[in-house]
Amino acid sequence: MALAFQGSLLDGLDSDGTGESGQHTAGQERAAPGPLGALVRRTELARGAWVDLRPGWIHGADALFSRLLRAVPWQAGQRRMYDQVVDIPRLQCFYRDGVPLPDPALSQAKEALNAHYAAELGEPFATAGLNLYRDGRDSVAWHGDTIGRGATQDTMVAIVSVGQPRVLLLRPRGGGPAVRYQLGHGDLLVMGGSCQRTWEHAVPKTTPAAGPRISIQFRPQGVR
Repeated sequence: MALAFQGSLLDGLDSDGTGESGQHTAGQERAAPGPLGALVRRTELARGAWVDLRPGWIHGADALFSRLLRAVPWQAGQRRMYDQVVDIPRLQCFYRDGVPLPDPALSQAKEALNAHYAAELGEPFATAGLNLYRDGRDSVAWHGDTIGRGATQDTMVAIVSVGQPRVLLLRPRGGGPAVRYQLGHGDLLVMGGSCQRTWEHAVPKTTPAAGPRISIQFRPQGVR
């Protein structure tokens, strides 16, 4: 799949501006998650919801984007909207629990998330849903992940974003001011607490040209 993509000059750099070898570099072919711990910043939202942010969590995120673009069997879907069937404005692929993930970096990311959130979540992240936003016309409308247990129980959804940055918006369910995050190049955002049932999130269309982005959502079993 050929998509125009511009990598980040900071991809693969540690906080001191060096790569894993200690040499200054514009990127790393090896992709892997960095540490979490104190580098995760939590924002408490209303109604028992919260958001964790860890910018640049995946080292070598641009290389990972390129590999996922080629390796994932992307699928175009459709949905019924009112009285007609429309194309879903993005490509998708879902990996259920027990199915091998398409890149070792994703397996490492899931293991790291499970280790970091084990005590708070009380269960592992089990599934991975991947979305490919090809350009600014691809989007996802306001929604919460409420198919399954997320409609009635507190849970977590962890989003890893690789590729060009896109805006993720969150707003209280029923309306209210939106919180804006610009995610890309290996950023991690985790929505937790009551977030799925008391807040909504969206990736809006953008009029300026936007490069491709892949979003990887890790969820516990029974949350969609």
